[in-house]
Amino acid sequence: MIKSFNDKNFLLETETAQDLYHNHAAKMPIIDYHCHLIPQMVAENKRFESIAQIWLMGDHYKWRAMRSNGVDERFCTGKDTSDWEKFEKWAETVPYTFRNPLYHWTHLELKTAFGITETLNPENARAIFDKCNDMIKNDPKFTPRGLMEHYNVETVCTTDDPVDTLEWHDIVAADASCKTRMIPAWRPDAAMNIEAATWKGYIEKLEQVSGVEIKKFADMVDALQKRHDFFASKGCKLSDHGIEEFYDEPYTDAEIDAIMQKALSGKTPTVAEQRQFKHAFLKEMAIMDYNAGWTQQFHYGAIRNNNTKMFNQLGADTGFDSIGEFTTAKACSHFLDELNVQGKLTKTILYNLNPCANEVLATMLGNFQDGSCPGKIQWGSGWWFLDQKDGMEKQMNALSLLGLLSRFVGMLTDSRSFLSYPRHEYFRRTFCNLLGNDIEKGMVPFTGYEEKRVRQMVEDVSYNNAKNYFNF
Repeated sequence: MIKSFNDKNFLLETETAQDLYHNHAAKMPIIDYHCHLIPQMVAENKRFESIAQIWLMGDHYKWRAMRSNGVDERFCTGKDTSDWEKFEKWAETVPYTFRNPLYHWTHLELKTAFGITETLNPENARAIFDKCNDMIKNDPKFTPRGLMEHYNVETVCTTDDPVDTLEWHDIVAADASCKTRMIPAWRPDAAMNIEAATWKGYIEKLEQVSGVEIKKFADMVDALQKRHDFFASKGCKLSDHGIEEFYDEPYTDAEIDAIMQKALSGKTPTVAEQRQFKHAFLKEMAIMDYNAGWTQQFHYGAIRNNNTKMFNQLGADTGFDSIGEFTTAKACSHFLDELNVQGKLTKTILYNLNPCANEVLATMLGNFQDGSCPGKIQWGSGWWFLDQKDGMEKQMNALSLLGLLSRFVGMLTDSRSFLSYPRHEYFRRTFCNLLGNDIEKGMVPFTGYEEKRVRQMVEDVSYNNAKNYFNF
C-alpha cells in the first residue's frame, strides 16, 4: 500500500515515532538561534505583495534548482520579470525536484502556512499563486511577525556585522506587541577577511562607529571590543564566524602588525600572512566571547563564489557556493586547545559542510568538554547542503555513536525566508523517526523510567537544550 505524501505522519514510519512527534516535539516552541533574516523587515513588519516575494526572493536553494532545470537567470534574479513569471518557473521546476529536500520543504511550507495540501505543478500553479496572494493581502499572519507567531518562534537570532547600528533590534525590543524576541548575533567576518578588496574601507567604517583610530592590530581589537560591548548591551549572547577552515599558523604580535600595515597601505598580504592574521583574529574574538559569557559558532568548509562571472553580476550568496575539501582536524584541535590552555574556551558550536568530517567533529567535542555545563562543545545540526533528511540523520547517528545526542541543541533555519520555519518540523520529524525506529526494534527501552527519559529527550532536543544552553 502506497503511503500518502505529506500527511500528518509524514516521515514518521512507526507508531512510536508518531507518538513522540505529535505529543512531544510538535508542541515545543522554536528557538532559531542562527538565521539571515533582515531585521528591518521585522521592525517594519513588512507587508509582502505576493508569495514570490516572500518565498523566492533571496532563496538561492531554489535558484540553483531552477538553473539546473534550464530556467533562464532572469526568472531567478532578474528585475524585468514579474512575480508571477518567477513563480511559474518555480512551479515548472518543482516536479523535477523529487528526492531533493526542496520538494519536501516546498510542500511543508505551502501546507503549514497556507493550508494548501495540493502538490505544486504547472497545472495548478496559477490557482495556488492567486490563492496565496489573496491570503497574503488580507491576513495579517503573512507578515514577518505574524509568521513567527504562527510558527511559535520564541526567539530568533539574526546575523549582524559589528558596524551595524542595531536600530531595528531596538524597535522590535521596544514593541510589546511583537511576540518573538529578536536578538543580534555578532558576525565579524568583514574585519577578518584581510585579503578582501573591501577590507580597508571596512576598517574605516569600524573607526567611525567605534571612535578608535586603527593603526595597528591592538587598535582594531580595541575597536571591536567596544562594538562587542555594544552588542552585549543589546542582548547579544553569541557570535558566528564563516571560515573556509581553521587556522593555527604561529605568529608574533610584530608580524600581525606588519601584516596590518601592509593591508592598510593597499597591498594584499600573502596567503601565509592571511592565515596568520586570521588565526590571531579568531583567537582575540574567542577571548572576547569567553569574557562576555557568549557562545561562539564556527561554520566552516564552504568554497564560496565559485562562478566569477555570476559573482560580478549578482554578488555573494546567490547560489554559486559548494562543499570544499580542507584538512582541518589538527588546526581545529590546536585552536580549541590553545584557548582551553589559557582558560578562555567558551561554549562552542562547530558546523562542518563536508560530511566526510562528521566523525571528526563528533569525536572532537569530547576532547574539550569540561563538566561546567552539559554539552559545552556542540556539533551543530546539518548545515546548508546537509540540512536535509539524509544529512541530518548522518549527523545525529554519528553524534549518537560518539557523543550524547540527548544534549544536542537541535535545529536552526540558517535561512533568509520567513517561510522556512517548517525546517524545524522537518528536523523534529526526522529525529523522532530515528528514535521511534530504534525503540520498535528493541534497541532503546520504552518502559518505566526509560520511557520518561525518551519523551523528555525529544522535548529537550527540540527546545529545552537550546533554551538552557544559550540562556536567552
